[in-house]
Amino acid sequence: MKALALLSGGLDSTLAVKLIQKQGIDVVALNLTSPFYVYGKGERSAAEVAKQLKIPLKMITLGKDYLEVLRNPKYGYGKNMNPCIDCRIFMLKKAKKYAEEIGVSFIFTGEVLNERPMSQNRKALSLIEKEAGLEGKILRPLSAKLLPETEAEKKGWVDREKLLGISGRSRKKQIELAKEFGVKDYPCPAGGCLLTYKEFALKVKDLFEHKKKVETRDINLLKIGRHFRFGKNKIIVGRNENENKQLEKMRGKNGYFLEVPDCGSPITLLQGPKTKEALRKAAALTLRYSDKKEEKTLVHFGREKMDKSVVVSALDASEVEELRIK
Repeated sequence: MKALALLSGGLDSTLAVKLIQKQGIDVVALNLTSPFYVYGKGERSAAEVAKQLKIPLKMITLGKDYLEVLRNPKYGYGKNMNPCIDCRIFMLKKAKKYAEEIGVSFIFTGEVLNERPMSQNRKALSLIEKEAGLEGKILRPLSAKLLPETEAEKKGWVDREKLLGISGRSRKKQIELAKEFGVKDYPCPAGGCLLTYKEFALKVKDLFEHKKKVETRDINLLKIGRHFRFGKNKIIVGRNENENKQLEKMRGKNGYFLEVPDCGSPITLLQGPKTKEALRKAAALTLRYSDKKEEKTLVHFGREKMDKSVVVSALDASEVEELRIK
């Protein structure tokens, strides 16, 4: 008997694997990596957890097809730009395909009933299974006793009495179980999906409104710097040395770059039409966040080399806020 676990690396999915292993079932794991996932403090990767659990792991990075689901979710968004139901359906379809390839008996997850308001209530769990073509076939060991019997339970592949009935957002029962199973160094409930954060969600919305073909690289760029919109132009201003270095690596690939010479200056990326007005606006933003205090200052710009220059005055606070994506 072999089962496929959806392993995030968090405590819930780790405990789910432990529960299934205790029933003498071999487990293989699948980790679906989203560009929107951020690790919480002390959180380990799925690869580290799989190694500790002594199970093989397949990692799949979600790409363009996933971004199209995000752009047009059938079941809508949560509070911000989080299409939790559509996202879960998409992931389970991927899991189903991989399960068929490797020949496992069933799929299980670390989901807990009512832990997440949009995607883990009873109605949503049922809908997600049906849409993924896995109705009655997804075992959730941590909450199984509160949910309808799955195929794996009905056929006696797993003993339902040895599964749990956890519900809600409290982690008290999981922490007790971790002690029992000897699971240590598990993360606090932090991190999660960037799409649930208002500021980041606004950047994603702006990106979709102004770009027809969005790639993972575009999403990763949203995680860097201060973001501004000037008509058809996107302006990204680095916030620190690390972000400046990340932006510099993109030279010659994505627009014009700007910098105030001979002082502490951000690196700024200008995307879109390279009009004189757009360049001056990007230069004025660059100056605003630099260490220069003069009223008018030279700002260098260019594509591969910043070999051109323009003299501008820094924008005032109200002008900056007008341009900020919000």
